[in-house]
Amino acid sequence: MVDRAKMETDDIPLDDKAKRMRDLLSSFYYPYHGSSPKAHSNYENLDSINSASFDPEHYMNLLVQKSNLEELLRKHVEMAAEIKNLDTDLQMLVYENYNKFISATDAIKWMKSNIVGMEANMEQLLDKIMSVQSRSDRVNTSLFEKREHIEKLHRTRNLLRKVQFIYDLPARLAKCIKSEAYADAVKFYIGAMPIFKAYGDSSFQDCKRASEDAIIIILKNLQGKLFSDSESIQARAEAAVLLKQLDFPVDSLQAKLLEKLERSLGDLQLKTNEIVNVLREPNDPSKQGKGFDSIPGIGHEVSVHGFAEAIRAYRVIFPDSESQLIKLAQNLVIKHFEITEQRVKRRISSTNFLGALRAIWDDVLLMDGVLSEAALSNFSLEVAHATVKKYVASTFTYLLQDISDALLKVKVSPKEAAEEHPLQVALEASKKTVLQGSMDVLLDFRQLLDDELGLLVKLRAFIIDWVQEGFQDFFKSLDGCFLLLSGRKNSSSQDQGFSEGALGEKVLAGLVLVLAQLSVFIEQTAIPRISEEIAVSFSSGGARGHENGHVFVSGEICQLFQLGGEKLLHHYINIRTRRVSTLLRKRFTTPNWVKHKEPREVHMFVDLFLQELKAVDSEVKQILPEGLLRKHQRSDSNGSTNSSRSNALLDDKMSRSNTQKARSQLLETHLAKLFKQKVEIFTKVEYTQESVETTIVKLCLKSLQEYVRLQTFNRSGFQQIQLDIHFLRTLLKENIEAEEAIDFLLDEVIVAASERCLDPIPLEPPILDKLVQVKLAKSKGT
Repeated sequence: MVDRAKMETDDIPLDDKAKRMRDLLSSFYYPYHGSSPKAHSNYENLDSINSASFDPEHYMNLLVQKSNLEELLRKHVEMAAEIKNLDTDLQMLVYENYNKFISATDAIKWMKSNIVGMEANMEQLLDKIMSVQSRSDRVNTSLFEKREHIEKLHRTRNLLRKVQFIYDLPARLAKCIKSEAYADAVKFYIGAMPIFKAYGDSSFQDCKRASEDAIIIILKNLQGKLFSDSESIQARAEAAVLLKQLDFPVDSLQAKLLEKLERSLGDLQLKTNEIVNVLREPNDPSKQGKGFDSIPGIGHEVSVHGFAEAIRAYRVIFPDSESQLIKLAQNLVIKHFEITEQRVKRRISSTNFLGALRAIWDDVLLMDGVLSEAALSNFSLEVAHATVKKYVASTFTYLLQDISDALLKVKVSPKEAAEEHPLQVALEASKKTVLQGSMDVLLDFRQLLDDELGLLVKLRAFIIDWVQEGFQDFFKSLDGCFLLLSGRKNSSSQDQGFSEGALGEKVLAGLVLVLAQLSVFIEQTAIPRISEEIAVSFSSGGARGHENGHVFVSGEICQLFQLGGEKLLHHYINIRTRRVSTLLRKRFTTPNWVKHKEPREVHMFVDLFLQELKAVDSEVKQILPEGLLRKHQRSDSNGSTNSSRSNALLDDKMSRSNTQKARSQLLETHLAKLFKQKVEIFTKVEYTQESVETTIVKLCLKSLQEYVRLQTFNRSGFQQIQLDIHFLRTLLKENIEAEEAIDFLLDEVIVAASERCLDPIPLEPPILDKLVQVKLAKSKGT
């Protein structure tokens, strides 16, 4: 029955059960708690069944009036459940109180049994205490006179000791002065001061006068020690403390002591400079092994410890000098970083840079222990932020300088170029400098990230961003450097550092070709390799966060160098073409073609033209790879201004012997354009030997055609052009693969000359062949 009631009780929520228990206890102990019965009855309603003034009849009448049968049945079930719960609660309450009553009864019985006999023991204790007290009073009475006498003798003995100390004080002070034990002398004199104040003008007048004379000497010695440059900072601080104990006005010495401290700071900075000087020549055998871990580093550490102790002593002497000391400590940190930045400007390895940061951080931690109010850790972090950023930027600057130096070595004559392949050597050196230099730079920066130095740990996120941003800016600057070295961009003040010596002369065409091929290498090899390394070591944890993206965008840099390489390749072609154009301009503007003499040999300009093509061939073979020959595509056309002339038609035209027939042939030639196949003359330039050489030859022949169209020739002039072109055709077929395009352009030159000729009578083929053979034989003989 009880278990069943308990189970029903457990089904009720804990809050309702606890509330009901409190209400039961409250109604039992405080039946009118919180209000009077009269006031309480004013608020009766259907829920006031637990009140003391509950009216069952009134409650039932209201319940019957307001509820239907179903509600009455539900209310009946609820009240039955509540009655059972209340019975269970009352039973539990009775059981709990019953246990407490039993425990209280047992405790009372135990107390009654133990109290029996206690009064007798207490009376015995009181008798013994009274007996002890009476005996103690008798002993005190008998020893009172002797005790008084002993105390009097003890006071007399202490007084005699003090008197003896006063009489011996001048001699003690003299011994302290002789041994320079000024701290003991000050302690003795301060101990005697109360007696001198009380009896110094009567009984101990002579002792007081002698002691004061000795103290005057001590004051002079302490002041001399305080301002002596040979004394250590700690000794001078101790002297200041002793002067302060003697009531000397040391506040007037604060400015002088601070000046001494500033001087010691200057000496400390000089020793720091000595360490930096050791790092300036890391390859000097006489200075190898020296650094922050050798004797100069130990001297620096000792000096910093001395400076820290001086700060500690100064704070003790002048408690109100905190702001001045904080400024000195901050100046020490600033000077350390300034010296490090100076070394960074002259190039410093990552190992030495880390060594400098460790030395600075050790000094900061030491000074924090002495002057925590300065918060040098946070202050040094702010200063180091700029220094580390400058180191990262300077590293990229020196890498750019190394690449520029490797490229500026391309300054040789064509003869040397043919023998030693300097362009190929310069290209390989530049490739190695770009790729290996970038890998070395990443390795150095990785050392900064992996180091557990507290200063660098706080800057890791910034270093990641600086490295990515540095590479982005570095490659953009490198692209600008390529443009500057190629002569396509004017020099500015910021570029003079790496372009000095390159812009004073004409830009070498070979250098431009090296730059073009190097751009291809950077786009296809260097940037993917660097991007992979950055993704592994420098991609996460940046201060910018992932939502802002990475600073280094490899796709943008690849596109930049792709366009830059194409521009440089076209620039190389333009340089070579302009040189030939200059040669052609001199050739066609110098003679009077209307009065030209009969041709006897191939003109000298053809040799110069072939020399230029030979130089191009030498350069492209050193730099560019061989490629598959791109044959010129032919397609049917019903009309084109760039159609070829039929060789058979041209030979037939030149075989005619009078001007009228030759001129009628021109009309036939123009009509033939409408029915011939067109040839693709100018194609996209590729990074191959054949493509570049063919493009240069095409442009030169096109320029030759244009210069021919600007002149008017007589028969001999026309025949000279015919001879030169025939010789060129023979040699170009041996070296240039695009035979159809070259034949087309050479034919165009002949046709243009015939159109501008007053009497276009060509040379007979046997004569042409004979003159060409003579030229070839002469060329082989030389």
